[in-house]
Amino acid sequence: MTTEAPLQEQSARILEEVSRVIVGKEQVLQKILMAMLANGHVLFEDYPGLAKTLTARCFAATVGCEFKRVQFTSDLLPGDVTGSYVLNRKTSEFELRSGPIFCNILLADEINRASPRTQSALLEAMQESQVTIENSSMKLPPPFIVFATQNPIEYEGTYPLPEAQLDRFIVKLGIGYPSQTEETEILDRRLKRQTDEEKVAQVVSKEEFLGMQKMVETVHVDPALLKYIVAIVDKTRGHGSFEVGASPRGSLSILKLSRACAWLHQRSYVIPDDIKFVAVSALSHRVILTSDQWIRGAKPEVVIEGVLQSVDVPKVD
Repeated sequence: MTTEAPLQEQSARILEEVSRVIVGKEQVLQKILMAMLANGHVLFEDYPGLAKTLTARCFAATVGCEFKRVQFTSDLLPGDVTGSYVLNRKTSEFELRSGPIFCNILLADEINRASPRTQSALLEAMQESQVTIENSSMKLPPPFIVFATQNPIEYEGTYPLPEAQLDRFIVKLGIGYPSQTEETEILDRRLKRQTDEEKVAQVVSKEEFLGMQKMVETVHVDPALLKYIVAIVDKTRGHGSFEVGASPRGSLSILKLSRACAWLHQRSYVIPDDIKFVAVSALSHRVILTSDQWIRGAKPEVVIEGVLQSVDVPKVD
């Protein structure tokens, strides 16, 4: 048996372990793991209390990665995230006091509550996996993945993320409310656990997870499917419901996520259904509705679903 096969089986175990804590939400958990395997950042936009922080912490624990959380507030400064140089009075030299960004998985909680200046501290880290402090650039330890959350209903006192920063998230996801059956299961598990603390087991080491990311890069994509991805993204640019369509980074995100989707399902090649499964989550935050559509309450996700239905699916041998 090859090294790849056991690691593919471990990916199923990762989902299984997280599902011990997060009830239901199978597709959301799959997309989160796909984003991680594609070495991409995840934006959660949903109501409070839906286990966004817990989900991020559980995934970090299962893949043996260091997890840190930052609560973004209006008075948070860039140095609070990246760190800064501090004078050591004993040596009379400046020493770097690393900020929470020096980790593998960073949760930026309520990211839109911080000022644009502080939000921008993440831009270089998210794009280039490095941080610049006092003209010194330092690489962040791989993997480096940002999980960011924002509340979709409280906009007072917030700073909406600019398109340039939204574009750096490979997916935008919502957890959603549980069904009555799922919520009953949540309560039942809490009774049996007899504590608020949730524990998950480590499934793979950080080194094995990095190996999984490398294996995703070997998944084959037929040239016809590349054209299919481009056709979907191009359709958003001339669509009457969108003021601004998706950028080429949207195409790249679909490509990377579809390869992760194929690998997660133990295939060495991408099929059209992989692309359909990830396209909405990969594109919904990269488009801007026209003012008319926004006033009517249209949702980008619904419009993109229509785009998918309007693009012919290629036949692949």
